[in-house]
Amino acid sequence: MPRLPERLAHYGRNELRQKPKKTIWQMIKSQITDPMVLILIGAAVFSAILREWTEAIVILTIVIINAVIGIVQERKAESSLEALKQMSAPNARVLRQGEESIVPASELVVGDIVLIDDGAMVPADLRLIESANLKIQEASLTGESVLLKRMPGHHAAGVCWETG
Repeated sequence: MPRLPERLAHYGRNELRQKPKKTIWQMIKSQITDPMVLILIGAAVFSAILREWTEAIVILTIVIINAVIGIVQERKAESSLEALKQMSAPNARVLRQGEESIVPASELVVGDIVLIDDGAMVPADLRLIESANLKIQEASLTGESVLLKRMPGHHAAGVCWETG
């Protein structure tokens, strides 16, 4: 494909974009600077000024529990994204300029024809050109446990597929 380097430069690599991981302090800051949390902190301060210690302590306890839960959920989301990246296909069989070759999945570009065998992982979002009894398992993307039937013209964004 003569324009492969240009397409790779224009569209970028076939990889999930990765932001630097947040530090624990950045997570705490984002939890505490939420407008609703700031209102609760203000209410706790106001309660303390009025010497309503029980209310102030209860409100601050709720704020702390909320921050801990938010940080734990954020860490789990990062872990899930990392697991999804690990599940993606490392290589892809492509047809370029009439020749079949195996390339790293990160180097797939728009216009590549990807060849997929029974049980293979789908290396990218694809538009199906030809298939026979294609069923895709998309549980890692959608949570759907049932194999979904796909036909030419459909987009395929699944983890593995089978014919049958």
